[in-house]
Amino acid sequence: MNQPIYLGLDFPTWEVTENFLMTHQLQGVPVKVGMELFYREGPSIIEKLKQNNHPIFLDLKLHDIPTTVKRAMHNIASLEVDLVNVHALGGSQMIEYAKEGLLSTNSSKQTKLIAVTILTSMEQTMMNHDLNIQGDLQEQIGRLAYLSKRHGADGVVCSAHESTFIKEKCGEDFLTITPGIRLENSSKDDQKRIATPKVAREQKADYLVIGRSITRAKNPKTAYQQAMKELKTI
Repeated sequence: MNQPIYLGLDFPTWEVTENFLMTHQLQGVPVKVGMELFYREGPSIIEKLKQNNHPIFLDLKLHDIPTTVKRAMHNIASLEVDLVNVHALGGSQMIEYAKEGLLSTNSSKQTKLIAVTILTSMEQTMMNHDLNIQGDLQEQIGRLAYLSKRHGADGVVCSAHESTFIKEKCGEDFLTITPGIRLENSSKDDQKRIATPKVAREQKADYLVIGRSITRAKNPKTAYQQAMKELKTI
């Protein structure tokens, strides 16, 4: 895992994104492209990032009827990104169909399917009251992770604090991608279940997603280097 940090490109347009990457000399680092940017720019932004050798996590969190997700994943497979995700709450068949969609092309690069368990912006009370999902938060995350593995997912998005637990339940080779990462002294913003890069690595997270702690820093390149340094201090 030579480049374990995906930089969250939570920008409104390609022009702003390109300017940020060029200004702060972050060409070639792994990046996460979410809904805001992808829905504005479309697949062309993936091609532009690939031209600058960026590994890509396409963070679309698909959640729809199985056939629709399968067809969407068939189209996404041709983009040849590293990772793409669905909501595990979509159920076993949706996850299976998503995997089938990714495998239905002759693309030279096999995109890994990642499932979102419970968003890191959510905590126990919100899950129980707002979603009416009863029980313990960690138990629900573990159940969704195991469901995802059984039905074809290569890993899950989860809090860093749940990574070790998930690997114990699903195996060491089951990937854990952890958002909600904040550098020391960074703001929590709207995340609830956060961790520093060091804690995430201690919890056996495979990949970290870091956005605002880097993109809103006074010196984003220095912040990125700090995150890499924190990973190496254990």
